[in-house]
Amino acid sequence: MDATLEQTTALTNTTGTDMSAALQAKVLACMASRSPIHIVGGNSKAFYGRAPQGERLSVLEHRGIVSYEPTELVITARAGTRLIDIEKVLAERGQMLAFEPPHFSNSAQPDVVSTTTFGGAIATGLSGPCRPYAGSARDFVLGAKVLTGKGEILKFGGQVMKNVAGFDVARLMTGSLGTLGVLLEISLKVLPRHEAEQTLVFACDAQEAIQRMNTWAGQPIPLSGTTFDGGKLYVRLSGSTAAVRTARTKLGGELLVADAVPQGDNDFWRSLRDHTAQFFQDASPLWRISMPAASAPLGLEGAWLLEWGGAQRWLKTSLPGSIIREQVARAGGHATLFRGGDRHSDIFHPLTPALAALHHRLKAAFDPYGILNPGRMYADY
Repeated sequence: MDATLEQTTALTNTTGTDMSAALQAKVLACMASRSPIHIVGGNSKAFYGRAPQGERLSVLEHRGIVSYEPTELVITARAGTRLIDIEKVLAERGQMLAFEPPHFSNSAQPDVVSTTTFGGAIATGLSGPCRPYAGSARDFVLGAKVLTGKGEILKFGGQVMKNVAGFDVARLMTGSLGTLGVLLEISLKVLPRHEAEQTLVFACDAQEAIQRMNTWAGQPIPLSGTTFDGGKLYVRLSGSTAAVRTARTKLGGELLVADAVPQGDNDFWRSLRDHTAQFFQDASPLWRISMPAASAPLGLEGAWLLEWGGAQRWLKTSLPGSIIREQVARAGGHATLFRGGDRHSDIFHPLTPALAALHHRLKAAFDPYGILNPGRMYADY
């Protein structure tokens, strides 16, 4: 077993550098001077969250795949490793990151190689079209090595799904935007790529699209993506050739592509994932609204695009945030100013007093001096 593991790792290990000591020294110096730090990777998601503060701490040189075990479906890599490098290594073995992390660095210049990093994908916790059917980024995190605001390097979790040794801190770091620690290494569960894939298109209105998406989600259909935009519902089927063929016959609709795509991804779903689709190509404030999937369309003025069976809805509008959040909250959801607008204002949906208190206790435990990405999520956090 050891010989097999050693050979597998050697075949897939990428050129990289361990910068843990240098990053730790920088955090310790900033802790001593109480100087805020702005953690930066590929800078592809600089638009996300509140405006950054403090001195830049780049993890871009802290890169490389530490280990990859295809037979165990586990990969471990340093935070600065480019996401495209990880995806390439996985594709060579017929595997993938099932939560489809976005490559937003492609949105402005499609011909430029993506700078999105592994650490940035986990720190933001964002997932692509397959999220409601395969799981979120957090669901695939097995372990992490983290540099805290006290200058400590801590390791949480491991390389197996069952982890009962204490709190699941590795997943806590997912989506925390670096406010609790600097991600150094992350271990993820990966999955085999789909054998076949097809996208079906249906003409309908928003209400009918929501009803169809939720009805089909409760049936044994190999869904891997659903979206409604411009009077059309797009449904992606992924799985075995037989399962995709059977589902297509059952659902009907028109094919977006003529034949099954053996390697899964295609330009349409990639454009949704990376926000290169036409819907996202303007400067209007963009709101990300999360709500119960079966909820009726909201009566808010603006342009809408629905994803995730209706659970994630994108809204382009100039309406005040207070009006948007009030209506979304009444429907049982929450709203985030995803891109554009005033980045010094409230970006994320306000927390309840109990949740806010929990956030502050976690921040105090991992970053007692408040130097890591201060104010990136909330003004006082």
